Amino acid sequence: QDGGEAPLRLVARDGEDLKVISALVQDAVLPVTGLKFDARHRRFALMLNRFRWEDRDEAERLGRAYERVRSVMVVEDVRKVQSMGFDRAEDDLVLSLLSMEFAPGEDGTGRLVLTLAGDGAIALDVEALEVRLDDVTRPYRAPSGKVPHHD
Repeated sequence: QDGGEAPLRLVARDGEDLKVISALVQDAVLPVTGLKFDARHRRFALMLNRFRWEDRDEAERLGRAYERVRSVMVVEDVRKVQSMGFDRAEDDLVLSLLSMEFAPGEDGTGRLVLTLAGDGAIALDVEALEVRLDDVTRPYRAPSGKVPHHD
C-alpha cells in the first residue's frame, strides 16, 4: 500500500504468503547468470530487476516515472532444481518471471514452480516452503518507462 522507497523484506512460508511475493515479482527480469543453486546449503537464489508494483499508483498519481529495483529472492531447503524452455548455458539470455505457484506434497514438502515468459519454467522441489525477497538497491527509473502488461 505504501509505495515509499523503503526496501521490501518479505518471507513466505505458506501459499498465501507466496501469492504476495509472486505478485511483487511479476514481470521481474533477470539474466540467466542470475540463477544460482547452492546444493551444499540447499539454497536457490535469483538476482531480479523487479517492477515496483507497490509504487505504480503513486507514480501515476504524481506523474512521475515508474520504477524498478534490484532484489534478491532466495528459496531455502531446495532438494532438486529442474528447468525447461531455456538454455542455462546461454550467458546473455534474459528471463522474465511471470508467476510462482506452490504445489504442496506430504509432510510440508512440495514443488515451487516459477513460470517464465516464452514457455520457460523452473521447478524447485523443497523440503518446506521458505521464500525470501529482499530489495538490495534504491529504486531506479524503469528503462522502458511503461507498466508491464500481457496480451
